[in-house]
Amino acid sequence: MELTTPLYDEAAGPQAGGIETQRRPLERTSPQAMAALRFDLDWACELAHHTETLFAGKLNLWRDILPPEIEHQIMGQPVGHRAAHAFAPGELIPAHQEAEIKRVRHAQFDRRFAGRGTIQPRAGRFYPRGMLEGVEGVYRADRQPFRIAEVTTEGLLADLNNPLAGRPLALGCTIEAIWAQGDERGGRCIEVADLVTAGGPGMQARWRGRPTDFWSDGPFHRQDPRPDSHFYAGPRLVDHIDRTAIGEISALYGRLIPEGARILDLMASWHSHLPPGLGSSRVTGLGMNPEELDTNTALAELVIRDLNQDPSLPFPDAAFDAVVCTVSVEYLTQPFAVFREVARVLAPGGRFIVTFSNRWFPTKAIRLWEGIHEGERPGLVLEYFLESGLFSGLETWSLRGLPRPADDKYADRLIHSDPVYAVWGERPLP
Repeated sequence: MELTTPLYDEAAGPQAGGIETQRRPLERTSPQAMAALRFDLDWACELAHHTETLFAGKLNLWRDILPPEIEHQIMGQPVGHRAAHAFAPGELIPAHQEAEIKRVRHAQFDRRFAGRGTIQPRAGRFYPRGMLEGVEGVYRADRQPFRIAEVTTEGLLADLNNPLAGRPLALGCTIEAIWAQGDERGGRCIEVADLVTAGGPGMQARWRGRPTDFWSDGPFHRQDPRPDSHFYAGPRLVDHIDRTAIGEISALYGRLIPEGARILDLMASWHSHLPPGLGSSRVTGLGMNPEELDTNTALAELVIRDLNQDPSLPFPDAAFDAVVCTVSVEYLTQPFAVFREVARVLAPGGRFIVTFSNRWFPTKAIRLWEGIHEGERPGLVLEYFLESGLFSGLETWSLRGLPRPADDKYADRLIHSDPVYAVWGERPLP
């Protein structure tokens, strides 16, 4: 598994640091305290409900700026206390402004930006602002994403608003740890509203209900077009994400899958990331390498299948109560067919849960996956669900900012755990 080099400044995500357990703990918050806070941002678009979870591990409650509606609820409170507030459009982040939607000529969009080859503008997609030339307030070094709303023969419609602008937002805040400030002085002031709403939230929704153009430019081509049987001829007994992210995915599956469920682990490997609390659940694994599946002790049944060669699932209708696909959806070259098959084998009321992060085998991932912003990928997977027309109750979830395990191989370069993204839907009841 490799780290990727993004087109965007994705390092502009959560920067509040990891939790500091070596400091003197305090019983309650105060302006003289440091705190680790977990924020849950809930919002909805016309097609799905969305939750964005951000762990801010090192906030200075004197210096850093929390929304007043949240701050007054957490001051003087102990670890575990939860605050919440519903914000009307324009209250938590700047209001939507029509003046921030600008008509630009095709020549003002730098298709050779950052030496990444020729980039064609596509409706609904996000691009770094620095690609725009001659637009007031936009500079070459600006990697902040903006959205292309329309592409016409005359030019482009560029939306520079925050993608959450104009939406009601509900923000929850849970106190995870409190400790004394010590000798800390100065430092950069963190605006919590910016921290929570930056780096991806809102990108998974369509622009004004119009489908995003993900499908131009050969989206399902790959660097290595050979059958996947070559790549998976030998076992790859490696973890694709760090231990913290694995634990969060396992906990999510535990919340969404009932005990005793019949589960299909799609594109399975040597372990299934399922929690032990699912009791008498029966798990079937469908994957590429027999040795990997044999190593997976959670599996009661093993099936070898290359879904990119044959996207059909060798199971009867309504055979499973839940289907999971963990850090593998980026390799599907026929996702529409696979998602329709998943709907067929799900029992009414059953869930299909797709989880992923920001690391992958670059030669086998589809071209589109690498080319879009990290925050757009939940929207892409959401479109896979929507194309079939066979799922309801669609939701997305993101988790960012948890500290990376100290013994992880990327710990010397990355302070945060691998982000977790999830999209799920249900097979409707009759």
